[in-house]
Amino acid sequence: MNKDQVQGRVEEAKGSVKQATGRVIGNPDLEDRGTVEKVAGKVQKTFGDVKEQVKDQVKDANRPPR
Repeated sequence: MNKDQVQGRVEEAKGSVKQATGRVIGNPDLEDRGTVEKVAGKVQKTFGDVKEQVKDQVKDANRPPR
């Protein structure tokens, strides 16, 4: 797990909390900011996932044949 995966999950969770809080207290601005933060977290997490997959593929490609 790399830092983008971790940070993305944190941002996604924070966004979900803001989104739900905005919905409960009737604050559409807070709800919208939460939605944006949640989506940004998903993007960062996905970027981290792709980085990890590429790293694993490179590691496998450099492994000597059996």
